[in-house]
Amino acid sequence: LIHYFYLNNAKIMAYNTRCLLLKIIEIQNIVLREQRRGFLNQKEIYYKLIEPVYFISERTFYNYLSRNAKRELSEMNKQAS
Repeated sequence: LIHYFYLNNAKIMAYNTRCLLLKIIEIQNIVLREQRRGFLNQKEIYYKLIEPVYFISERTFYNYLSRNAKRELSEMNKQAS
């Protein structure tokens, strides 16, 4: 879900969306790094590394993993410039 606000009738993406995408990318990078190190599954990574730090639900964690946040962030940056 992308949040928008309107300024002078122009649709502008909220700053919070950018922060959310950066958080998602960070979580995705942690999962990739730990899978390379040999953690057996994503559930183990979630309970040991993600949930205690980011305070997100398991369902949100899996939604974050399925999202192409890097593409969304690059599109957002293109729109901003």
